[in-house]
Amino acid sequence: MNDTVMSVIAIFLAAVLMFIFPLMSTADRTDDISQQAVQTAVTEFVDNVRSTGRITQDKYNSFTQRIAETGNSFKVGMEAQIQDESSKKKTTEASASKVGENSYYSVFTSQIEDTMSKNGSFNLKEGDIFSTTVENTNKTIGQILKNFFYQVTGNNTYNIAAQHSGIVNVNAMNK
Repeated sequence: MNDTVMSVIAIFLAAVLMFIFPLMSTADRTDDISQQAVQTAVTEFVDNVRSTGRITQDKYNSFTQRIAETGNSFKVGMEAQIQDESSKKKTTEASASKVGENSYYSVFTSQIEDTMSKNGSFNLKEGDIFSTTVENTNKTIGQILKNFFYQVTGNNTYNIAAQHSGIVNVNAMNK
């Protein structure tokens, strides 16, 4: 009887070691590859916007398609911090032409998408700041296995995320 119980336990442990851990390792590696692909896509998208000064509908669609090719679904957040030109000159009693600090106002994803759908592009000018954040919205196999075995991650966590931002180098407002 003891030998039978030990044999069943040994077979169970062997199955876990032979199948579950390699599966977890492969799933983690897949998540790492997806993470790298998404980070590269986000960096290239933001750098393209910085160097051209505009976001076109085609560029945005190509970007979202590229990150979707990882097999995951994503929430894309964009923010354009537009430099307010009226705040560059602050008037004081001593000097009416004293240059003050730059101030920015933000335009977010829905506003950018609305402008792109109406005009075909969203134009930025030199000195504006553009940033993009991407987070996966689905549960990957790696997350499911970690939840099952370790109870590490919660329901609202994401495993694949990328962020990049930079200052626009070109003035697309005059183009």
